[in-house]
Amino acid sequence: MKLEIKPIVAIIVGSAIMGFGIDCFNISNGLTEGGITGITILLKFIFNWDPGLVNLLINIPLMFLGWKTLGRTAFIYTVVGTVSLSIFLSVFENFSLPLHDSLLASLYAGVSVGIGLGIVFRFGGATDGIDIIAYLMNKHLGWSIGRTLFFSDLIVIAISLIYLDLTRAMYTLVAVFIGAKVIDYVQEAAYKAKAVMIISNETAEISKRITIEMERGVTLLTGKGGYTGESKEVLYCVVNRNELGRLKLLVEGTDPYAFVSVNDVYEVLGRGFTHDNHKH
Repeated sequence: MKLEIKPIVAIIVGSAIMGFGIDCFNISNGLTEGGITGITILLKFIFNWDPGLVNLLINIPLMFLGWKTLGRTAFIYTVVGTVSLSIFLSVFENFSLPLHDSLLASLYAGVSVGIGLGIVFRFGGATDGIDIIAYLMNKHLGWSIGRTLFFSDLIVIAISLIYLDLTRAMYTLVAVFIGAKVIDYVQEAAYKAKAVMIISNETAEISKRITIEMERGVTLLTGKGGYTGESKEVLYCVVNRNELGRLKLLVEGTDPYAFVSVNDVYEVLGRGFTHDNHKH
C-alpha cells in the first residue's frame, strides 16, 4: 500500500472548501444538498443536530462498502475525505452568509461544493456513501461522476420536501446541478490537453521541430488519400492547451498548406503529462 502526502492534503483542502460552502451558503440560506450530506443538512434543519457529527455517524457503515470494493489506498483516502468533511462542517458551523437572492445563494453553493468535491474526487477520495457509489460507477462503468451524483441526489431532494417548501427544493436542485457540472469541470481541467493530427508533405521536418523545439513526442501514422489514393504520413501529437498556439505556428511556418485537426483529450498518462518531461 502506497500513500502519498499530496493527495491527502488535496482531499483535506477539498473537504474544507466543501464544508465551508455547505455551512456558509446551503444551511444559512435554507438550502439542502444531495447525498448523505443532504440528509445531514435536513436533520440540522429539523432537529438542530450537529451536521459534522451526524455526517460521520451516517457514513461509518457506508465506508465499509469502500473498504470492500475500493482497495486499501482508496479506502484510506475516502476515510480522510469523510472525516475531514465532518470536522469542517463542525468547524464552520457558525459561518453564515444569508443572501436575499436565493438564486445567487444556490449558485454560490453549487460552485463551492462542486470545487471542493471535484478536488476530492480528482485525488481519489470521497466524502460520503453516495460519493463512493458514484466513484465506483465511474471506475467500472465509465459513467460521469457529476451526472451520477445529480440523478441520485434527486431522490434526496425529493425526501427534503418533507421539510422544505417547493421553492427551496427547486433552488437546491439548481445548486446540485451547478455542483455536478463544476465537479466534472474540475476533473477534466486537471487532464485536459489537445490531440493534434497533421497531414503534410513536410512530415519529417515538422516531426523534427516538434521533438526538438517543443520536446513533445510524435507518432507517425500511415494514411491514404480517399480521392487520390496516395499514401501519406499523418503526425499525431498531444500537447498541453497552452502549447497549442505554439504548435500551430510551428506547423504553419514549416508548411502553410498543412492540414491540422485538433481535438480535446480529457485524460493523458505518460511522460510529459503525469511524469517529469525529461530526456533519457
